[in-house]
Amino acid sequence: MANIQFDQVRVEKAIDAIVHQTMNMDMTWDWPCGVAYFGICEAWRVTGRQEYLDLVKARVDEYIELGLPNWTVNTCAMGHAMITLYQATGDSRYEDILKSKIDYLQNRALRFGDSVLQHTVSVNNDFPEQCWADTLFMAAFLMLRAGVMWKDAQLIDDALNQYYWHIEYLQNKKTGLWYHGYNNIEKGHMSGFYWGRANAWAVYTMAQAGRVLPECYLYPKYMDIAGSTAEQLAALKNLQTENGLWRTILDDEESYEEISASAGIAAAMVLKGNPLHIKYINKSVEGILANVSPEGRVLNVSSGTAVMKDRDGYRNISRSWTQGWGQGLALAFLSAVLEQQGCRGDGAL
Repeated sequence: MANIQFDQVRVEKAIDAIVHQTMNMDMTWDWPCGVAYFGICEAWRVTGRQEYLDLVKARVDEYIELGLPNWTVNTCAMGHAMITLYQATGDSRYEDILKSKIDYLQNRALRFGDSVLQHTVSVNNDFPEQCWADTLFMAAFLMLRAGVMWKDAQLIDDALNQYYWHIEYLQNKKTGLWYHGYNNIEKGHMSGFYWGRANAWAVYTMAQAGRVLPECYLYPKYMDIAGSTAEQLAALKNLQTENGLWRTILDDEESYEEISASAGIAAAMVLKGNPLHIKYINKSVEGILANVSPEGRVLNVSSGTAVMKDRDGYRNISRSWTQGWGQGLALAFLSAVLEQQGCRGDGAL
C-alpha cells in the first residue's frame, strides 16, 4: 500500500525553523500575518508543541494592546488564529475579536450580485465588484470555521454561498483551473491568467471545507465544492514541474516556480487523500523542502500580487523576500504531510 514518503525528522526540523523565522518577522495585523499564524497554529495542532501556540498568543496579545486596525476582507485572515486561540485557551477576548470580524463580513463588507463578497484590501473601494480567489482563504473559510464552531446555520450557508459563487465566477469548467479574479461590472476575468497562488487559495480552502463541515454531504452547495476540487486537482497534477512545484502562471513554461502556490496546491492533495496523487505529493515534499533555508526562510515566494494587466506583470513580481503567506502555506503543507501518513480520502466527497 503506497503512502506519502518523507523523513519525519527532516520535516519536523523544517517546521520548527519556519515557525521561529516567522516569529522574527515584524508583520502587522493583516493577511500576511493571518496566513502565517494559521500555518503556525496548524503546526501546533499537528505536532502538539505548546511553544508554537504560546508564541502566537504572546504576539497576538501584544497586537491587542497596541490596537487593532479597521476590518477588510484581508485583515479578517487573522480570524483563523483567533479561532485556534479561543478553542485552546477559552479566553473570550479572542472570540470577541472573531465575532467582530464575522459581523463585519456579514453586515458591512462590500458585496455584489448574489451576496458575493467583494475583495477588499483597504477601507477604500479599491476593486469595485471584483471577486478574487484570495477571498476564499481570508473570509469564506473563516466564516465556515466560525459557523461550525458556533453551530450557526446561517453563517455556514453564507460561507458555502461564497464558495459556490467564487467557483461559478472563477473556475474555467473546460480546463478545471481558476482565474485570479472576476470583474462583475465588465463581466470578465480581466487579464485572464491562471495565477498559481489563486489556484492554491481555491483548492486548499475547498479541500479543507469537507474536513471542517460535519456531514458535508448533506449540504447541496458542498457537492459543488467537491466537484470543483476534484476537477481542479486533476488539472493541476498535469502542470507540476519536474521539481515537484507549480509556476506562478500555471500553464506558462517561462514563468518561475513559486513556492506558496506549490505548498497550497500540494497541501490540498494531501487533505483530499486521493491515492493517485501520492506520487505528486512525494515530489512536492522534496521540492518544497529544497526551498526552505536552514534558518527557516521559505524561498521563491512571490510578493503581494494584484490582478495584473498582462503576462509580464505576473512573471516579473519579485520573489526575493520572505513573505508571511509563504511561511504559512509551507507550514500548512508540511503539517498536513505529518498528519496524513496514510493517504486515503473520502471518495466523491
